[in-house]
Amino acid sequence: FSDHMSLSAKMKLKHNINPVLLQFINFIVLLYSLVTYIPWYILSGSKQAIAKAKQVKARPVNNKPGGAYRSVNSLHCLASVLYPGCDTLDKVFKYAKTKYKDKKLLGTREILKEEDEIQPSGKVFKKVILGKYTWLSYEDVYIKAVNFGNGLAVLGQQPKTNIAIFCETRAEWMIAAQACFMCNYQLVTLYATLGGPAIVHGLNETEVTTIITSKELMQTKLKEIVSQVPLLRHIITVDGKPTTWSEFPKGVIVHTMASVQAMGAKADTGNKQPSRPVPSDIAVIMYTSGSTGIPKGVMISHCNLIAGITGMAERIPNLGEKDIYIGYLPLAHVLELSAELVCLSHGCRIGYSSPQTLADQSSKIKKGSKGDVTTLKPTLMAAVPEIMDRIYKNVMNKVNEMTSFQRNLFILAYNYKMEQISKGYSTPLCDSLIFRKVRMLLGGKIRVLLCGGAPLSAATQRFMNICFCCPVGQGYGLTESAGAGTITEVWDYTTGRVGAPLVCCEIKLMNWEEGGYYNTDKPYPRGEILIGGQNVTVGYYKNEARTRKDFTVDENGQRWLHTGDIGEFHHDGCLKIIDRKKDLVKLQAGEYVSLGKVEAALKNLPLVDNICAYASSFHSYVIGFVVPNQKELAELARKKGFKGTWEEICNSPEMEKEVLKVLAEAAMAANLEKFEIPVKIRLSPDPWTPETGLVTDAFKLKRKELTAFYQTDIERMYGKNVK
Repeated sequence: FSDHMSLSAKMKLKHNINPVLLQFINFIVLLYSLVTYIPWYILSGSKQAIAKAKQVKARPVNNKPGGAYRSVNSLHCLASVLYPGCDTLDKVFKYAKTKYKDKKLLGTREILKEEDEIQPSGKVFKKVILGKYTWLSYEDVYIKAVNFGNGLAVLGQQPKTNIAIFCETRAEWMIAAQACFMCNYQLVTLYATLGGPAIVHGLNETEVTTIITSKELMQTKLKEIVSQVPLLRHIITVDGKPTTWSEFPKGVIVHTMASVQAMGAKADTGNKQPSRPVPSDIAVIMYTSGSTGIPKGVMISHCNLIAGITGMAERIPNLGEKDIYIGYLPLAHVLELSAELVCLSHGCRIGYSSPQTLADQSSKIKKGSKGDVTTLKPTLMAAVPEIMDRIYKNVMNKVNEMTSFQRNLFILAYNYKMEQISKGYSTPLCDSLIFRKVRMLLGGKIRVLLCGGAPLSAATQRFMNICFCCPVGQGYGLTESAGAGTITEVWDYTTGRVGAPLVCCEIKLMNWEEGGYYNTDKPYPRGEILIGGQNVTVGYYKNEARTRKDFTVDENGQRWLHTGDIGEFHHDGCLKIIDRKKDLVKLQAGEYVSLGKVEAALKNLPLVDNICAYASSFHSYVIGFVVPNQKELAELARKKGFKGTWEEICNSPEMEKEVLKVLAEAAMAANLEKFEIPVKIRLSPDPWTPETGLVTDAFKLKRKELTAFYQTDIERMYGKNVK
């Protein structure tokens, strides 16, 4: 707890207020706190929240080092079923459809107008004006899914065979998925941002004959690769008829989703009993864009997904019909798919969106019209750290542009609330007067923000807690564990941890001698994280060798996933991710450098949009590739009297040195060792996006691709003799 308080002190914002005035303000705040404390303490139930925050959340099942930790709510038996008897995903949906029949389920905004907007640079940006959300009820979605499943059967789709979906996140994605779960078709999911060769690999490895896609993806991504997928027979577009496309290879037929549903509605299925899945049947083969090499297909069974969503749902208090979830992350990502299945099984509404239309300021929203969060006002939202970091930087830039009075008021409120939060108290007055505007950026109604996909920095998490006035649930899970692992409790306001194991799984730490991590370490046991439980997946598709390497079965028949991540368990049973096996590099002199640790220390600098640290065992120092923030770097160049285009600024050795100074200062402040601080850097004028292939869809760095991309720079920074 004292660590936590000192961390809060470090994360406070700096103000420039007259010391006498500051004393007076502090006296008023103290008075206000005393007057409001007693009624607040009695009325808000915060006694329980504070007590809960201090409780032990998970315990080891035995006293042996390396014993598995379980949530205190599932010490004797891991949870694996959401509703009695609902052991496959089709049964879960049928149960929800019967229970919530006419309630709204999936919502989509209508497009009122599309315009091309010419930028000063001559580039053309597409802008949209969107209307209200139109909704499909549970019953509507169920009927559409049944018809689509039957229509696919008419096209020759057999149970237990593969069918691919390559499509943006939208209602039709979920309808298609539910159709496949009902009919026991194995759904192969591919990210819409995967590169051509990766898509070809996934489609050919799974031998699909049918692919479900959108008009846009068909005309941009699929068009170029169809000829390399010889088994493909049917392309189904979810959003209407594409314009005729003559370059189609012979033998490939294009259908619309509506026409397949019409076939299914007409089909006589009366006498034929459809083949229903059993819990061990594969529901999804999910291709991970993985931070290394070609994508691997993870086979996720019905019981894996159900166990995972059972664990996740237990961590979201009062989940139910009043909740609205905004879906905008890729559904081909296990975090989004699991989150939406949690909502669908609990009577929540899901309103669809996209990163380009999410907020009023998003790139596709026409100035003056409303983004999706403003229209939908969601109560639940999932995000990857990249998006949260972006919001954090934008708000902080706005704060810096305020008048001195406004800025100091914001900073005082921010620091006051940070203190209150770390003691477990709330601040209703600050929330309604100071932070209301920031809260409105996400619609104003968010009650839980779920964050996963990559580590979230303590500063960003604390910022979200304070400005959005809601808990940020950090989660940890992998595609290979059906997305489930740990999630923090909503009343746990500590930062930098990922919470206790979910009720569906147990976690143990295995010694990793090479890195010097042992489960007997004091004060906290440390080691490689192993996840066990019904949520641990079947393995990799057509890759037995890799499956044997990453998955093991113990003497009790329990499956364990070896994650490659290094963690430590705290006294209350919460896990903290401290390293990754792949990120540890031994320098020439024998010191170990954790690249992830270096990046985490420098990533939140205003000057840095993204950073990748690199080290080689043949050299004694660390180097880095940096995507600088355009506004901040241009300002730094102006201060230093450097003139030139954006490319010239980034390619300038002089500016590299200036940025290095800033990085070195931040590294010292973050207590990095001298050998961990980058000695040379390369400034990249272009951002890293999933489209460039240099980061994954969750914006995790692809080290192999980045190394190849910057090979000439690595040689320059290490002076040619690089291995």
